[in-house]
Amino acid sequence: MQQPLDLINLKREHVKRLANQKGAAGEAEVLAATVQYMARPKGRALDNLMAALKESGVVIKGSRFDAVALLIDRVVDFTDAAAVKANLPDMVFVEIKTANQERVRPDFSGFFFALTEGELVASEALGSRHRVMLLNNATGTMPLTSVPEILARARSTKWQVSVQR
Repeated sequence: MQQPLDLINLKREHVKRLANQKGAAGEAEVLAATVQYMARPKGRALDNLMAALKESGVVIKGSRFDAVALLIDRVVDFTDAAAVKANLPDMVFVEIKTANQERVRPDFSGFFFALTEGELVASEALGSRHRVMLLNNATGTMPLTSVPEILARARSTKWQVSVQR
């Protein structure tokens, strides 16, 4: 027989897994619906992008954005370091936040979501080249905003510490 604490921990793991799956599905939906967005590169392609950013004075972790927005007619081979460097000034880095409730208003007012320290750092480091796509999976609404715009609209901010093992 499982103890109550074991059941609570199993439920927490299930909720975490479900949230990650829904968030990933939302990211895939945004990427499919938006022609100029491409998923964050992986492997050597991500290394090239991070090196180009660092060389330009921007130091962030590669996990601090979900997609890269390119000009409609632009195709960049991220495995080619020179191509990444040449196109870097025109790239916009997009963080995707998802909601799954129909009650969420189209402008996302009254909706709570967390911004991590890393996302705040990326927003500050990238400036106008960092955007936040808010996606409501239930309604398909996808407003594009920024961290400063979100913070300016916030009725309250509560800072929290999350201790991970």
